[in-house]
Amino acid sequence: MNKIIPLFFMLVLPSLSSAQSISLNNFFLEDYLRRQQLMGNFEKEYSFNLRPISPRIEDFWDQSKATFEKLEMLLGKGREFDIRGEKINFRYLPVTFKTQYNSNYAFGINDGAMIPNRGLQALVSGGIYAEWKGVSLQFQPELVTAQNLEYEGFPSEHNGRTWKEYYEWLNTHDNPERFGTEGYIKLLPGQSSIRYNAYQMSVGISTENIWWGPGKRNSLLMSNNAPGFLHFTLNTQKPISTSIGQFEGQLIAAKLKNSDYLPPRDAMIHQNTPLRFPKRDDWRYLSGITVSYQPKWVPGLSVGYSSVSQMYHNDMNKLKDYLPLFNGEKGPANVVDLERDSRNQLSSGYFRWMSHGGLFEFYGEYGSNGNSRELRDFLVNPDLNRAFTFGFSNLIPLKREDAFIQISSEMTQTGQTVRDNIVAHNSWYTHPYVRQGYTHKGQVMGAGNGPGSNVIFLEASWVQNFKKIGLQMERIVYNNDFYYKRFEKNKDWRRKYIDLVPSLVVDWQFNKVLFSSRLQYVNTLNYKWYLENSPDPDQYFVAGYDRKNIVANFSLYYFIR
Repeated sequence: MNKIIPLFFMLVLPSLSSAQSISLNNFFLEDYLRRQQLMGNFEKEYSFNLRPISPRIEDFWDQSKATFEKLEMLLGKGREFDIRGEKINFRYLPVTFKTQYNSNYAFGINDGAMIPNRGLQALVSGGIYAEWKGVSLQFQPELVTAQNLEYEGFPSEHNGRTWKEYYEWLNTHDNPERFGTEGYIKLLPGQSSIRYNAYQMSVGISTENIWWGPGKRNSLLMSNNAPGFLHFTLNTQKPISTSIGQFEGQLIAAKLKNSDYLPPRDAMIHQNTPLRFPKRDDWRYLSGITVSYQPKWVPGLSVGYSSVSQMYHNDMNKLKDYLPLFNGEKGPANVVDLERDSRNQLSSGYFRWMSHGGLFEFYGEYGSNGNSRELRDFLVNPDLNRAFTFGFSNLIPLKREDAFIQISSEMTQTGQTVRDNIVAHNSWYTHPYVRQGYTHKGQVMGAGNGPGSNVIFLEASWVQNFKKIGLQMERIVYNNDFYYKRFEKNKDWRRKYIDLVPSLVVDWQFNKVLFSSRLQYVNTLNYKWYLENSPDPDQYFVAGYDRKNIVANFSLYYFIR
């Protein structure tokens, strides 16, 4: 009987074998699948190093009616039509409604098409999926609207020297504090794609958000912190099995756009010199590749490598400009190479080890800002241009069926420790030639807290199926590279710009409706590195410019029958 039930579902519901992906807008659904894998209920061959993933009913080890119903919640209910003898698989995609409220200033990462915003903003998404003879269409646009209320950014009370130093960062990446001065509304193609799928491979055009690497909170190269971008993709839909293990991979060619919004006080002049250096008005071409490998001799282990390269499209004139495989010229950094220096290149290696059924995973990613370093240089000084992420997750069983205590932690550092890098403003996600930096439409595409930031995240929660109640704590140090460049020589450690963020998280299921919510209290110390000095010269330990912010996030995932 246990074998008949899954066979029945696979025969009568063939649409579940389609290539529809789970949107990165719905992190709590991916978190559910990741827990199911640690519990031993979901296919162990998925590395979760390439996302979004496209699960199928056969990927669940417990292929029961309850499992099918959960998968149907993830993907939407399928239908099949017969037109002149040809079968067309079709389904309505679940409707996603996300809101975010910031009381005093912008806060938040990994929110896709949402923008840095004070006030209320919302994202609405829904659509259809259809497949015919291996050709699939996923139409899932996103509507974003935000109050975009005025708030204080970099304090105007900073002196001219500090503004000059700050603009040396603003001139090398496109990350505006505020997206205009009025309400914001955009209709975007969102998580849409058109593909041809065959033999576990997929090729096509997409605007979906993609995620590379094993991180749950941060990825060094590719995350959903920025809106999805238009790209050509050739990727695996499911791990490909070989005699030495399983392989996953993706090759992309993409178009990145500028934000078209100015930084704060863009007309400011210091010592008769304008601080803003206008950026080049040209879209950027991004090429990237990632490969993940699971050796058959080490169950649960996956290792991988990613590389991206972007440049202004008007500068492209050779084959190696189009593929990152061919443009990693090696050589000393002090030797001028105009072709190499016109490209913004990033690379990383990563790993994930998970115990299938053992309720534990450990992962990490180590990246280099620039692909031109020789091996000897890397071995002598591995801290140069580096960034990294390490994390783990552990499920502790409870007496109640399918209930666990989930303990998770993740640490990410993009702040530099080599003084030469800091003095040269050679931070992650910035670039002296491609001066929009590693951004799309004004938001960083990797770790969402931006250049030079260091983050520690902790979580303890009760989980059961789609349900979660938990507490989270996060410590964020913003742009430590700027701090050390501007204030470290003053030996003034009081100016470090830090957020301490406790959060209450509740995910729940009501019949065919899933919702996810998070309430955060943001306690900011020394907001934007500003220190309110005491008039008493003998009083050193004075409070910085500390601020508070309440952030409320609510997501609703509605299944259309």
